[in-house]
This record gives sequence, C-alpha cells and structure tokens, in this order.
Amino acid sequence: MAEKTILITGCSSGIGYACAEGLRDRGWRVFASCRLAEDCERLRDMGFNAPRIDYTDPASISSGLATVLSETGGTIDALFNNGAHGTPGAVEDLPTDALRAIFEANFFGWHDLTRQVIPIMRKQGQGRIIQCSSVLGFVTMPWRGAYSSTKFALEGLTDTMRIEMRDTGIHIVLIEPGPVTSKIRKNSIPHFERWIDWRASPRQPQYEAKLLKRLYETKEKPDRFELPPQAVLEKLIHALESPKPRPRYFVTTPTYIMSALRRLLPTRALDAIIALG
Repeated sequence: MAEKTILITGCSSGIGYACAEGLRDRGWRVFASCRLAEDCERLRDMGFNAPRIDYTDPASISSGLATVLSETGGTIDALFNNGAHGTPGAVEDLPTDALRAIFEANFFGWHDLTRQVIPIMRKQGQGRIIQCSSVLGFVTMPWRGAYSSTKFALEGLTDTMRIEMRDTGIHIVLIEPGPVTSKIRKNSIPHFERWIDWRASPRQPQYEAKLLKRLYETKEKPDRFELPPQAVLEKLIHALESPKPRPRYFVTTPTYIMSALRRLLPTRALDAIIALG
C-alpha cells in the first residue's frame, strides 16, 4: 500500500495509542496528537509526529492541523476523531456548565476539526473521516448521562454528514466500542470531583454503593466482555482500507447485544434490563 496519512486524536493511551502504533506498523504515516504537551513529547521520543490538539482549545485545533499539512504538502487521507472524557454522575446532579464543558471536549471540538479537514479532502477528491463513538451513542446507562448525550449527538451529526457527503469521495464512518481497556474511568475522576456534589445529592447512598466504588477502586480484572484497544484497531483498519467501508462498526459483544435488544424490545423492557446493571 502506498503511504497514506492519518491524523488521530487522543493518542496518549488506550484506543488512540493502540491505533497509532498499529497503523504505523501497517505503513501509514501517523500523526498522533494528544491534549497535553508532555504526552506529545513522549510520543515524539517514540518516533511519532505528535502535534498538540486539545478539543477545548480552538487555537490548538488549527495549529495542530496546520502542522500536519505543513509536513504532508497540504494533504491528509484520513482523520480519526477519538479523544473524549466522561463526567460521571446522575443527570439531576449535573450542573449545566458541566454539560457545556463535556460537549466542548467530546463534540464541538470534533466538529471544528472535522470542518477544517473537509475542504482539504474535497480538494483531493477523497478522504475518510472516522468517528469513535460508543455503544452509549445509541443506548444509555445510569451515571453516564453526560458522556452518552455527547455520543448521541455525535451519532446524529455523523449520520447526517454521511448522507450529505454521498456525492463526494469522502467516506464518513462510525466506530462503536463497548467496554475497551483504557484510562477513561481514571481520567473522568477530576471531572466528577469538579462538577458533582454527591454528598448533597438525594442519591448519596447510591453514589457510595455504586459509582464511587467503580471510580476509585483499582480493578483486579477486566470488566465482563472487555477487550483490549487493538479490537478497535481491527475495525479501524477495515474502515480505512476497504474500498467500501461500512457506515458503522461494532466492537465488543455488548454493542452487538444492545443493538439487537434496542430493535427487538419495547423501551420499558430495555430500560428494565439496563437498570439491572
């Protein structure tokens, strides 16, 4: 395969890092961006070109993409939007500013970068934009309302964009993982501590019995059905290299199960199953 160029966001660990490493091994020219400068520097020491892109910082989005284009002569074959975080908590305890903050990181920044990439791909006559969504982009679970709402929004925007781009050479694809090994739980703790006053919540006993334990206790073993991030890499490779990529790719058993249940069950029955945890 002739060398092609991809920009991947959120590469400090987890899915982003695994995909950056795996695609480089396949001959792709990978630009592995991170939110923090120190993570970018670490990846540069590992041989990556690692521009800094923080979805909440519009200037870094423009400058990071400019770095890519200056290295490639103004072209980019693929964009994999990936970096995101959670803000765990019951919806009734979420300040509206907390939702504004997570949408900036998980949705508005993605849209900003995508809109800047599209004119380049239009000029080329081809390109691929891959969005890392989640099973929580089409079903939700307790405590995950903030994260899930950003993914629901992402799915709606991406589905619309896919239809609108049918008359171009640009393929728009969703990847929808379930439980994948990453640092998202650990990385969500600062957002939880910033925004959620759980001690003043009418759900304080539920926080203590469920969410706090999940957030703060070190996992002794992977969650049920949890897969390593390389499982996402496998689907990403197909989305990037297939002549006719699928509109969406499921990753992990829970994604397949929830998709089937959503089609087959009445809403109240599905709610009851999800509420069981």
